[in-house]
Formats: sequence, C-alpha cells, structure tokens
Amino acid sequence: MKHLVKSLCSLRRRALAVAIVGALTATVSSAQAPVPAPGAPIRIGMIEGLSGPIANTGEAVFRNLVWATERVNARGGVKLPASLGGNRPLVIERFDSKGQTEEALSVLRSATDKGITIVTQGNSSAAASALIDAINKHNERDTARQMLFLNYSAVDPILTNERCSFWHFRFDAHADMRMSALMSVLRDDKQLKSIYLIGQDYSFGQAVLREARSQIAAQRPDVKIVGDELHPMTRVKDFMPYAAKIKASGAQAVLTGNWGNDLTLLVKAARESGYEGSFYTFYGNALGAPAAMGDAGIGKVIAVADWFPNVPTAESEAFYRSFRERFPNPADDYVHMRMQLMIESLAQAIERAGAAGGPINAANIAAQLEKGDVTLAGQRARMRGADHQFQQSLAVAVMDKQGAPGVKFDVEGSGYGFRVVRNLSPQQAEQPHTCTMQRP
Repeated sequence: MKHLVKSLCSLRRRALAVAIVGALTATVSSAQAPVPAPGAPIRIGMIEGLSGPIANTGEAVFRNLVWATERVNARGGVKLPASLGGNRPLVIERFDSKGQTEEALSVLRSATDKGITIVTQGNSSAAASALIDAINKHNERDTARQMLFLNYSAVDPILTNERCSFWHFRFDAHADMRMSALMSVLRDDKQLKSIYLIGQDYSFGQAVLREARSQIAAQRPDVKIVGDELHPMTRVKDFMPYAAKIKASGAQAVLTGNWGNDLTLLVKAARESGYEGSFYTFYGNALGAPAAMGDAGIGKVIAVADWFPNVPTAESEAFYRSFRERFPNPADDYVHMRMQLMIESLAQAIERAGAAGGPINAANIAAQLEKGDVTLAGQRARMRGADHQFQQSLAVAVMDKQGAPGVKFDVEGSGYGFRVVRNLSPQQAEQPHTCTMQRP
C-alpha cells in the first residue's frame, strides 16, 4: 500500500511539473507572438539614402512606396482574422542611410529596436549585400524577431544566385536580365561598330560592365570596345574629363549602368562636349537625364525598365494618370511599377499567411511570398521560389519629344518621353540561376 501511495504521489508531481512547464511555454510563446491590437499597422522600414548626393532617388522610392500602401489601405488594408488584428493598414517608416553601407547597417539596428520585422531597400547593391548578411545572422540569433528583406532596386546578380537568402526577395530584374533586354536592341543596330563602357566603381557597376563585355563578345563580336572604365560612385562632380575621353575614343555609343546624379552629370557633360553618339542605359529614362540631354538625346538615349508610362495599353495609361494626380509636381515624377507590385505581393503574402493560421511573422510571410503571383494595371508578375527573383516583363524604350508617335507622356515635365521599341515577356526575360536556397 505504501508503494502505491508513493507511486501516486510521484505521478502527481510529474503531472504538476508537466503542467507548469506547459504553462511557462505558453507564456513564453505568447510573449514572443503577442496578439496585435485591432487595426494595428503593419510597419515597413524603408532603409534608403534620404540625404546626400542620392537623396532624390531615395525620395522617389518613398513616393512610390507611399502610393502603393495607400492603394492597399484604401481597400481596407491587409485583411486578417480578428485573432490577428483584423484588417490592418500598411505604414512606411523612413530610415536614412545617407547613401552609406555602414549607415544602412546602423539604421537596420534602429528598425530592429523599434520592433520592425519587414525592411525594404534597393538603391545600392553593396548596401543590400551587407543587409542580407546582417539579417541572416540576426534571424539565426533572434528567432522570435526574425526579419524579412524586400529589395526593389539592388540588381547585382549575385544577390539571388551565390548569395541568395530565404529572407531576401528581389523585385527588380537583375543586371544580367536588364543587359539581355538592352542587348536585344543593340544587337539589331547594324550601324554600331564601336562602344564605350563606363560605370560606377562598386559591385553593381562592375557587374554591368562584366556582363556587357560578355554579351557583346557573344552577340556582336564585330563591335569594338574602345573604352572600359569605372569611376568613384557619387563623388565625381565634373564628368567633362570622362566625356572628353568618350568623344576622343570615336565611340558611336556609350553603355552605362549609372544612376542618380552619376548618370545625369555624365549625359550632361557628354552633351556639352559635343558628343553625338547613343547612350544604352539602365536608368536613362528619368531623374534629370532626359532634361540634361535635351534634343541631343532624341533617338539616341535607350533605356530598359520593367515598365514605361508610354506602354501602349489603356490600363497602363490609367495607372500613370492616377500617379500624376497623386503627385502633380513634375519634379515628383518617376513611378516604378515593380515597387507597386512589391507592395501588392507583400499584402497578398500576409493575407495568405493569416488564412493559413498565422502568426504573421517573417518566416510565414516568406513562405507565402515565394509563391506570389500578382497583377496590376495589366502587368502580371510572379516570384520564383527557387531563388526569390521576381519574374516580370521588361521593356526597352528610346527617348523622343512628347507628342511624337508613341510618346503621349513626358518625364518630369522635361518635354521628353520614351517610346517603347521592344517588349519582353516574363518568360523571355527569365534567366537561369545558381541559388541553392537554405530554408529554416
């Protein structure tokens, strides 16, 4: 009998211990994933240069992201079960990286301290690479506050190839994809016999010139590369010496991945030096470049993008008119379709994560985001789960005066716009990858 009593007591103690452990576990779990207040905003931390030489590009991004979240919020926000806060608005919070990688990492820590678990950045592949590393390490160390990184413009191909990460999603076409689109037009320019390559001296600029050499050799071996150089990023104030070298080389065209002031100042110097060749660009369609080139750029500045205002469809026209109504100041022009699709993809992923039972954390959103498939203004795009590279159409366009055939809209009130001359479907723009995704 004594043995039976002891056994029963022992069983009771073990049951009590299990109950206590279970209660503690539930408490810890609850602390890690608190139920949000009804209607609590879902915050997105935008890490970007908002001061310094590339501030105009950061502000352009902010306008795009604000407009995208306003669209989601106007239809009631992200729709979630009541247990997950019900319908919740999206909010963009700004963090100024000053255009510096070190500052980007510093403000990432600030975003983490504020409890933000979704961050977005793009205007530097070097900064994006550092953020991927930092977020990977953070997510391994702090599983209760894992973070998601949405990349809208950092296009170094390595970021979704050798450096791919489960926590990183790229919504822009990478540099090799953009180069292939440009090359589809350059390849058909039978008058072109010589070209000058110039770019910013960091990972993206280096990748652009490397791929340019490769694709020119493969597709137009008859075209001679008469110049090939890199310059310090955002630090050159006078591009006249570069323009003089370009002109002296006899190059019939320039190919560059430059963006921001580095592009505007380059094309302005080329015009002032009397250079009459063409420019094959990644970003020559706005942020001052058309106005800097003026009439000299008509028929000579070629740009590649995921979308242009003059895409000849009624849905595209309505989309662009809506943006200009929201931001009527010509200086605020430069809408990015991919940024709109990025926010639509995020909203879709959060809603699907909620429908699957939540909680709404980085891991669950990522699992849904890599299956994303969205359509806006007739533009459909999907996320490739294998490497987290967005697959979307690409277009190549040439600069012309507003009012010319195919140029209904100008950019930034410059009087110049871009006529679409080549459309590539998502299937045509897609390229293979070398990512070996490590999933948690």
